[in-house]
Amino acid sequence: MKDSGPSSRRQLLRMSAAVGGGLLARPDRPRAAEDMPSELGAPLGPYGDRSPFEKAVRWRRDTKTPQTGSSFTPLEDSVGTLTPSSLHYERHHSGIPTIDPSRHRLLIHGMVERPLSLSMADIRRLPSVSRIFVLECGGNSGSEWAAKTAPDVQRSHGLASCSEWNGVPLSLVLTEARIRSGAAWVIAEGADACRMERSIPLPKAMDDILLAYGQNGEALRPAQGYPLRLIIPGWEGNANVKWLHSLKLADQPYMARDETAKYTDLMPDGKARLFSYQMEAKSVITFPSGGQTLSSPGLYELTGLAWSGHGRIERVEITTDGGRNWAKALLQEPRLPIAFTRFRLPWRFDGREAVIASRATDESGYVQPTRDALIAVRGTNSAYHYNGIKLWKVHADGTVTNVEV
Repeated sequence: MKDSGPSSRRQLLRMSAAVGGGLLARPDRPRAAEDMPSELGAPLGPYGDRSPFEKAVRWRRDTKTPQTGSSFTPLEDSVGTLTPSSLHYERHHSGIPTIDPSRHRLLIHGMVERPLSLSMADIRRLPSVSRIFVLECGGNSGSEWAAKTAPDVQRSHGLASCSEWNGVPLSLVLTEARIRSGAAWVIAEGADACRMERSIPLPKAMDDILLAYGQNGEALRPAQGYPLRLIIPGWEGNANVKWLHSLKLADQPYMARDETAKYTDLMPDGKARLFSYQMEAKSVITFPSGGQTLSSPGLYELTGLAWSGHGRIERVEITTDGGRNWAKALLQEPRLPIAFTRFRLPWRFDGREAVIASRATDESGYVQPTRDALIAVRGTNSAYHYNGIKLWKVHADGTVTNVEV
């Protein structure tokens, strides 16, 4: 693992010295022979399971119907930067359809010279690429606009996950369809019961969007759009239409429900920002965070995740005194654009109350704002696109809570 500068190397050296000095050591008794397994273990299986001692699960917000709603990635239990497919967040508007890939087709039509109807076999024959991208719901951290915000990091930031996606560049099939002059938008539609529909500007469609059929080394899971979905780097999750079956070229956006009544930003003056697709720089400390407890005073590693829809994370700073002073965190390499970046900082908890937080700066120079600064500009009418700094309070007894409660 590479570091991100001399200050980070000094942090590692201090941490290594502390561990080497025995500050983290505990004299556990050697394991007795009778504690060792004496019988054969479980047999081989067709699909791998995790250890029964690992309990991380997605939290689901209760809704009136079980087919709609969201489930949240347990970021507090994450290590590294990739999210297991089984723990990737979900957001559904009409349930998860069961689609036979042998019968599924993608129709490309509208303002094109050569309409196409492609089977999954046709799509898989095309040149493919693999890319690691974060996917974040436009409503992630939406509760942070309120006076009383989420109690833990899963419920405050868990509508974001990071995967390796495999598929075909959308530009390849659009070029094959021969786009007509005057076309300016692509209207994507899903095959779920609500026929999720989003309008995408043509320049973005011809840039870096994927027709994805793979995730983390295997086929997409049904909840992630099997057998085919859009992956739009840096843009809110809702635009990344799942169960994709139609792409229509048009000269204007369709003003669909989920880009007018939903996923817009209602401003203090009553006007709404439309087509605010791109997600801004964001970070959050995942350990220690709300609901966790530090067992005793001593040395700990503060760690968390940062990401930006505008590209690579260039800097993360951490405060342990409520924002009066900031220290540069170590960034785990490789730092990929529009992907989770893991950050770390050694910290000694001295048994006194502390307020901790992180702030990220991306390669565009954008700095993650405070909650107060964000609200000063955008008010509290919105439920989308929140990226303010998240504060956690570490109490003298080691318990950790949300500051805004």
